[in-house]
Amino acid sequence: MTDDPDASSPAGEYPAAVARAREIFDPIAAEYLGRPGVDIGPMFGSEGLRIRGKVFAFISHRGTLVVKVPAERADELEAARSGERMQIGGRTLREWVMLDVQHAEHWPGVTDEAFAYVDVVTP
Repeated sequence: MTDDPDASSPAGEYPAAVARAREIFDPIAAEYLGRPGVDIGPMFGSEGLRIRGKVFAFISHRGTLVVKVPAERADELEAARSGERMQIGGRTLREWVMLDVQHAEHWPGVTDEAFAYVDVVTP
């Protein structure tokens, strides 16, 4: 995910990419905010959609959609080259996948999958 037009931005911020991602994601997010137990909360320096306090989807500082899905689904998204596992401090996260805006057609569906998954695993 290095083809970002703002790759030279300081401190790893990509304002144009984030703005574009927000244009796509905000209408998707609005559909969830009316559901019981769903709100917005902090996640990795951003704001994410949460169900009962647990984040299931957010826009990263690079302008990607990040969702929490079962590890098997993350494998499928990577194999299809639709997504890439999130890494923090060199550690690859099993259930967190990033999808670029080039794969925005998948955003509504994977957001729904993330909601369903986190809803089930969150007490």
